Amino acid sequence: MRIGEIAALVGVTPRAVRHYHQAGLLPEPARRANGYREYGVRDAVLLARIRRLTELGLGLDEVRGVLADDEGRGLVEVLEELDEDLARQEAVIRERRERLGPLLTEARAGRLPAEGPVSPELAALLAGLGELPESPMAAKDREILALLDTVVPETERARLMSLMHGVAGSAREVYGLLDALADAEPDDPRVDGAARALAAVLPDGLAVELPPEGSGGIADAFFADLAPAQSAAVRRAIELVLTRGNDDSDDSDDSSEAGA
Repeated sequence: MRIGEIAALVGVTPRAVRHYHQAGLLPEPARRANGYREYGVRDAVLLARIRRLTELGLGLDEVRGVLADDEGRGLVEVLEELDEDLARQEAVIRERRERLGPLLTEARAGRLPAEGPVSPELAALLAGLGELPESPMAAKDREILALLDTVVPETERARLMSLMHGVAGSAREVYGLLDALADAEPDDPRVDGAARALAAVLPDGLAVELPPEGSGGIADAFFADLAPAQSAAVRRAIELVLTRGNDDSDDSDDSSEAGA
């Protein structure tokens, strides 16, 4: 048989046969006087075995190891490893389909948020917010929530979204105050009022100590997207919430000492 004939017999391409030769899986057969390779039944049997092994998902190095083990012990080990790997892939696919199902239902019903697909926690939060107000700051808020939904670890994300549920209903007035600062300077007297209004709706657990400016990361990206006065107001609000949390902690310590 010539290369095209053995390839057709086994169900592979002549290119695959040549590749197996180059990889050292299939020995080069003897050539005729005219220079053409001459394949026999044993070549076809070996080529068929290579095809079956690769169709199972084995890499060429694994196939080479199996073919080199005449007693088949290597094949058992390789197949066991392959079975474990497929089981892991199956679990991943099952988990993805479980996540996809609710998203697909929402999408078909026309209820998937513009930021979607998002986690169930964020989807519930956005649904509670209702229709997005005509506010550039509200749009930025939803964008940053969608980003956090992706980059924050799952356990922390659930806590974050839970805290945000308490903010959602009170944020509309704050959006207007921050929007009004779009063309203002950081020393504008309205900055303090916007900061205090924002601090009033932020729970203590939502504010964290900000890294220094210029250190990179999501905080810098967020503040770079705000106008200078808006950035000043948000930073001041976070400072107020952190100070409020420290004051509450001090009061708690004083009460404990008094009780003692």
